[in-house]
Amino acid sequence: MMDIAHRIEQINRHDRHVLSIFLTAGFPTNRNFIQLAVDILQAGADMLEIGIPFSDPVADGPVIQQSSQAALQNGVGLKEIFNYTKAIKQKVDKPVVLMGYANPLLHYGLKTFLDHAQQSGADGLIVPDVPYDEYHNFWNGQTTALPRILLTTPTSSPDRIKAIDETSQGFIYCVSVTGTTGDRNRINEKDVKVLSNTFRLIQNNKMLVGFGISNEQTIHQLKPHCDGFIVGSAVIRRLMDDNDCNSRNTLAYIGKLSKACNK
Repeated sequence: MMDIAHRIEQINRHDRHVLSIFLTAGFPTNRNFIQLAVDILQAGADMLEIGIPFSDPVADGPVIQQSSQAALQNGVGLKEIFNYTKAIKQKVDKPVVLMGYANPLLHYGLKTFLDHAQQSGADGLIVPDVPYDEYHNFWNGQTTALPRILLTTPTSSPDRIKAIDETSQGFIYCVSVTGTTGDRNRINEKDVKVLSNTFRLIQNNKMLVGFGISNEQTIHQLKPHCDGFIVGSAVIRRLMDDNDCNSRNTLAYIGKLSKACNK
């Protein structure tokens, strides 16, 4: 298992912000998912987040919801996702983080899930619908070497941000705007100020910004206020539009984002 915090620190030291790409597991196709993930990491992504498909992804906008439904129809479950993770980690030496909602984890069994996730080579875990207030009750004393990454939002108070910073491992996922995931051309100045304040309060972790990151302009706009970026909906939408089985347009897009992450 890779030390995500150390890897992010290494990347930042080389005058670069981290680029993390979110993919829904098994989308667009089950058969080609492993190669797609490897291609995306080789196209310039520094990290990969594999989304566990769920029927009611409350934090996700329509694009990721659609991809999640398609993956479920493709028969993708946790066993397949652990196999994906293991295969990707054997091919590329970059962090892979699992991201999934509480219900599938509980149904699978928390201890079993954590054991299998760690055995697969996953480097971290994000559960977006388990907020800080419910964190300890949800995990109920379950210990694991697998870093569990928490989120802040624009409505998080300074005290809450500091508490999240004390608890989160690997990095902090900072939600840039209120609402669900989705493309936005630019983050408004009010939200930028909130991001800046959050970045200043976080002392123990690196901070990656997600929700609404979709172009080079937004990356340049937010560079002073974070250590890296998470891009999901914009990538999924391009995969939907990419008629080429090699996903060349999507990979070219990721290359542009990656270049923008250089200082």
